[in-house]
Amino acid sequence: MSTDKQKRMRIFFTGVGGQGTLTATTLLARTALDAGLDVVAGEVHGMAQRGGVVESVLLLGGWRSPRLDLGEADVLLGFEPLETLRGLPYLRAGGAVISSADPLPPLSVSLGGARYPALDEVESQVRRVAGQCHFVPCRELGLKAGSVQAGNTVLLSVACAAGILPFGVDALEAAIGKYLAPKLQASNLKALELGKAALGL
Repeated sequence: MSTDKQKRMRIFFTGVGGQGTLTATTLLARTALDAGLDVVAGEVHGMAQRGGVVESVLLLGGWRSPRLDLGEADVLLGFEPLETLRGLPYLRAGGAVISSADPLPPLSVSLGGARYPALDEVESQVRRVAGQCHFVPCRELGLKAGSVQAGNTVLLSVACAAGILPFGVDALEAAIGKYLAPKLQASNLKALELGKAALGL
């Protein structure tokens, strides 16, 4: 974990509609604000319908606007493996990738019009660019925690526990208790623990 709380950092989020990618972006932004960081967040683009690509950015440490160009992200958080691969051009060489390992194939694949790459192919391409990389079965662990949507918290927990963000899992836990509805807290706190366990912590 960085000891410089105002270290400038650019985080790129990518997933598909219905996963809660933007909700996860908001939760991490609030966690960062409560940790005393300067935060700028924005949606790159998103599809309202379920299954469309959703991308957002979170810039920490004093940026003026949520602009992010190719090759600039320090961290890529991928909520679906194929979207992680598609978002890879935004990552700087040597950056960190935390990705779900659970596929949600797009309609083109389901209809037989396209091929979904094997996870080892996705990992291989990601590791050519990333200096640190973790693929975690977030959907599976979210279900284990009590809600498939809690898989997003698994991913955020892994990012915090891996030491790539300027705050740790304790800060995320506090934000869950402060900002999520009471009925969502138990599953998300369990997801947080499962995320830590996925890293062997």
